[in-house]
Amino acid sequence: MIRFNLLLAFLFLSTNINAQNGEFEEKAVSVDKLIDGTLLTPKHSERPDLAIIIGGSGPTDRNGNQNFMQNNAIKKLAETLSSNGIASFRYDKRIVKQIRRGKVDGSIMFDDFVSDAVSALKYFKKSGSFDDIVLIGHGQGSLVGILASKSGVDGFVSIAGSGKSIDQVILEQVEKTAPMFTEDTKKVLETLKKGEITYDYPEALESIFSEDLQPFMANWMKYIPEKEIAELQIPMLIINGTKDLQVSTEEATNLSSAAKNSELLLIDKMNHIFVIIEGDDLENSKSYNESYRKISEELSQAIITFVQGL
Repeated sequence: MIRFNLLLAFLFLSTNINAQNGEFEEKAVSVDKLIDGTLLTPKHSERPDLAIIIGGSGPTDRNGNQNFMQNNAIKKLAETLSSNGIASFRYDKRIVKQIRRGKVDGSIMFDDFVSDAVSALKYFKKSGSFDDIVLIGHGQGSLVGILASKSGVDGFVSIAGSGKSIDQVILEQVEKTAPMFTEDTKKVLETLKKGEITYDYPEALESIFSEDLQPFMANWMKYIPEKEIAELQIPMLIINGTKDLQVSTEEATNLSSAAKNSELLLIDKMNHIFVIIEGDDLENSKSYNESYRKISEELSQAIITFVQGL
């Protein structure tokens, strides 16, 4: 595993992360019938590098937003990269279009998200318009990006990605917040591992283990991010914020330890949606719906340095 100090890169990098939108062109792109997104291309580069950004869990759109969570985190990251000579493509998760049309496919699996990322990757590789192509995965998108990277990319960036499988994440959360349901949770997870559906769980766990979610959960549980990332031979950058309420810095450390060719960056006071939090958990939570906040400059600079160094 490769580790290096990014401080010098931050001090001497000549990019301007506050560049105006006039430095890139914006274009709506439909990769296929499932994937709609936005491509930003720097105006003064004939064949730029490309970063494909994969959003986190839930019905997350291309900007990093959901119905009751408007922060534009992914949009801000994409625009910052493209203002600094790196093309970017960000896209709506397939369920976003389905919700807008009022026709949600109840058979969606975790593997479908991986297929979507691979489709986007192949689309832009085939275009021949870009030099190095990097996947950036946020939250759940980190595992999606790890798996999609096996289809051939030049680099991978994980932001707030877990090293543990989702069943272990769920079990730890239940143990911490509702320990009285620990044994019930273990029983459900063991059933899902067998490829079976169960109706025997407390009503309090309905939001996690409802019958329609169980097949998706069982599919997701198959993957242990630490094991999957260990198979990648490409350069990788693993990032986490010290004020992330959803993913601890330990997860990033574990991912980086498993990755053979990775750099680890822990950003002081950065939260799950890339902003710096000076206050308490209340300020942290409120920031998820405060789109006026700027994303961490250290995050942007680290990714710019990483991509330009490939």
